[in-house]
Amino acid sequence: MVLLQRRSRYWPRMLYAVLFTDDDAHAEARRRLMPAHLDFLEKHRDRIHAAGPLREPDGTPAGGLWLVEAETSAAVTALYREDPLWPSGLRKSVRVLQWSQVFADGRRLI
Repeated sequence: MVLLQRRSRYWPRMLYAVLFTDDDAHAEARRRLMPAHLDFLEKHRDRIHAAGPLREPDGTPAGGLWLVEAETSAAVTALYREDPLWPSGLRKSVRVLQWSQVFADGRRLI
C-alpha cells in the first residue's frame, strides 16, 4: 500500500488523483508508447507517487490512475500534458481531483 505523507504541515503541495479514461480507437498507442510513458513516469517520480492502469471487470483496459503531488491542479494538468501518451489521442478524458489520504495500512492518518 502506498502511504503518502507531507514532509511537514507547512508543505505547500496538495495530493491529486488523476483519472484517465482511454479511447479504444487509439488503443495501439498504449503498446507503442508504453516504454516512453514509463520513462516519463520515472523522470517525474518526485511528483508522480503512484501510477497504473485501470481495467473493466472483464479485464478490458479502461484508463489509468496517477497519484500526484503538486502545488496546483494547473501544475498537474501541465504535467500530464507532457506525457508521451497525451498527444496520441489515447486519453479520452481526464479528471484531476484533490485527494486527502485519511487511512492506510489498517490505521487512521488523521
